[in-house]
Amino acid sequence: MSNIDPVSGYPVHDQPPRPERPRDHQATARRTALAICTIADIAAGLLGLWIVLYLLDANRGNAFVQFVHGMADWLSGWAQDIFVMDTEGLRVALNYGLPAVLYLVIGHGVALRVNRA
Repeated sequence: MSNIDPVSGYPVHDQPPRPERPRDHQATARRTALAICTIADIAAGLLGLWIVLYLLDANRGNAFVQFVHGMADWLSGWAQDIFVMDTEGLRVALNYGLPAVLYLVIGHGVALRVNRA
């Protein structure tokens, strides 16, 4: 690494090294970040699975399909009927897909922040 001024006219300052975190703090942060990512992935997975089951016209009398539908309704309760349209498949994909994407983005963003802290 050279000590060349990247932009002429501005002073170059040596940055002090970043203090090391204790190993136990690093491990705890990694485990917490992994747990947050896992929860976000499971939530998005359930929402995505319901979209696929709905589009494939799965048997709604099946216990597994009912479970997935119930969990998807609970996870996306705040986003129900944001999109109202005549095409039922597109409505389901958007009303359940938006929360899935937000859970992934927010969950992984928070996990990244926790891991860096």
